[in-house]
Amino acid sequence: MATWSEHAVKELLLASGIPVPRGVLVTDGDFASCAALTAPLVLKASGVLHKSDVGGVRLGLAHADLPAAAAEMGFASYLVEEQAPAGVELIAGLVRDPMAGPVLLFGLGGVWTEVLRDTVLRVCPIAEDDARAMVEGLRGSPLLHGFRGSPAVDVSAVVKLLLALGGNGGMWERLELGEFELNPVIAGPGGLVAVDARYIEGSAPAPAPRRAGDFTALFEPRRVAVVGASTTKPGFGNMFLGFYKQSGVPVVAVHPTASSIDGVPAVPSLSGVDYALVAVPAARCAEVVRQAEGVPYIQVMSGGFGEAGRADLEAGLLDAMPSGSRLLGPNCMGVYSPKGRQTFVGGGLGEPGGIALVSQSGGLAGEVVKVGELRGLRFSRVATVGNCADVGPAELLGWLAGDPETTAIGLYLEDPRDGRALFEALRETDKPVALLVGGRTRQGRLAAASHTGGLAGDGRVWRALAEQTGTVLVDSQDDLIGVLSYFQAHATSHGGVSPGAASRGADRRGSDGVLVIGPSGGASVLAADAFDRRGLPLPPLPDGALDGLGLGAGSSLANPLEIPVGPRADPALARKAIEAILPLLAYGDVVAHVNVQSFFTYGSSAEPLHAFARELVQVRGTRLSLVLRNADVAPPGVENELRAIASRLPVYRSMEAAAVAVAAGRSL
Repeated sequence: MATWSEHAVKELLLASGIPVPRGVLVTDGDFASCAALTAPLVLKASGVLHKSDVGGVRLGLAHADLPAAAAEMGFASYLVEEQAPAGVELIAGLVRDPMAGPVLLFGLGGVWTEVLRDTVLRVCPIAEDDARAMVEGLRGSPLLHGFRGSPAVDVSAVVKLLLALGGNGGMWERLELGEFELNPVIAGPGGLVAVDARYIEGSAPAPAPRRAGDFTALFEPRRVAVVGASTTKPGFGNMFLGFYKQSGVPVVAVHPTASSIDGVPAVPSLSGVDYALVAVPAARCAEVVRQAEGVPYIQVMSGGFGEAGRADLEAGLLDAMPSGSRLLGPNCMGVYSPKGRQTFVGGGLGEPGGIALVSQSGGLAGEVVKVGELRGLRFSRVATVGNCADVGPAELLGWLAGDPETTAIGLYLEDPRDGRALFEALRETDKPVALLVGGRTRQGRLAAASHTGGLAGDGRVWRALAEQTGTVLVDSQDDLIGVLSYFQAHATSHGGVSPGAASRGADRRGSDGVLVIGPSGGASVLAADAFDRRGLPLPPLPDGALDGLGLGAGSSLANPLEIPVGPRADPALARKAIEAILPLLAYGDVVAHVNVQSFFTYGSSAEPLHAFARELVQVRGTRLSLVLRNADVAPPGVENELRAIASRLPVYRSMEAAAVAVAAGRSL
């Protein structure tokens, strides 16, 4: 990797419209050429990467000081520059992330870089809105706007710098990254100047071509084949035969001698199917795949392709692929689609719906499917992609964005090979997407020749990607299910619920706020904390909204609103309160909560609880969510009964889970 001299980098900056100090490169020890520069001056060793570490910088010099300072430093050549006036020191840089490609970093620079690590990232290219969001995203952003009497810096100049580096046509497109760093950039009221600059060339990988296959047959195959089922030692192949028999999709087993396996017809070779599931040892997979001529989709379940010393197995698998066939995996569980009778999980098919999921983990995908269906999720397409040797998340996402069966998409990723294409596909889809990333805290993977590489390699690239594309980044499998439940119920509103009859003419100032309603003052306080942590406002109730509802002493007429909900309370009271409030203040979201345990501590029947849920689902004109607190102590089956009654609502077990989902809904 070639390292450019600072003088050469600054000539490049000037050509891009980025201000740098006036300077002269001195290679012969004669400082007379510096006479036109205005003191105070800075003397820097030329061709040294980390100059401060080796005593290669002197500040505040007069012209007469230069020869002696150079003799003391003892380097062969020097860069002499006019010293920039004091200001706020910033860092701006570019680095090639292994997953997302070119990434722009911005933050507080100079000594603050290492002390505070106050930086933000964006995937290139950025727009002006991204640049301004980067400025405001710093914890130290008040320093840029004037703090305790200090002058504000020229923020427009900072935005211009960020766009020159990371915007369309910016330096990120012209550099062979490597790393590129400006630190410090000194910003003040009159503009900014890049005081120090370094550029280390790298080699850019060839961009993977974007593919746009039609995956209908993957999810709705007319006929399926399973390779690897045994007549004597049942294994995974036999298990999948059982799953397919139960789903009802036409299926055959591929076996050289048997006429049937486990009641499924057997054939000697692969032909006449849309989808082939290969469950044989890794070393035999290429041989099987080579015989799959005419099969549109081949899934290799087998693992072991990523193990040390076996990288050639995956290359051999791809070489064996027949022309026109596509590979899912290796190391993946397969596909689930109730409409297409595709499955990789036992227990039968759920009700078809609009939720899609693409996952690099088959086990996690199976858990999301089964737990999600118990919680009311209804799936359109689920694909596990494992090692992503061929079909990857980006291509599937691009297809799902146009799939009429899909309304919202979940992703579980660990190390997608097509990260750049994924970024572009996320930018292009207008369907809500929830993203769970495994291993975000272990991404210290960049060689840190500069601060930029070290600061960018910590998983924040995923947060930047999510913010730029409007993707909801979640932290757990439970939150992924919860957010997808919210999307399933409310995604059709795309940015807000159209006011229903109950809220026409309402004050729309509350539309970005949340109304929380239910029993128990303590639970309400904790709810307020949960929603505040997610940045969700709880605007106060409009005056007189609850007049005539009979709420007396002991009720707090605030938001969260505490009302009686229990075995002896009016089951319609929560509905009546919501419908009284919405015409006056149009809360965008309402979260109703109930203490399930109280219905069995102070009562003996689930019917009052069912009546409460039946009343609640009649509410219109807002995005309504239900929290079932303490549902664990209810008799068996009660929670499922409640979820069935409230089937059109997202249902959660905690205020925290509801707050995560409602915050995610603000991206709709």
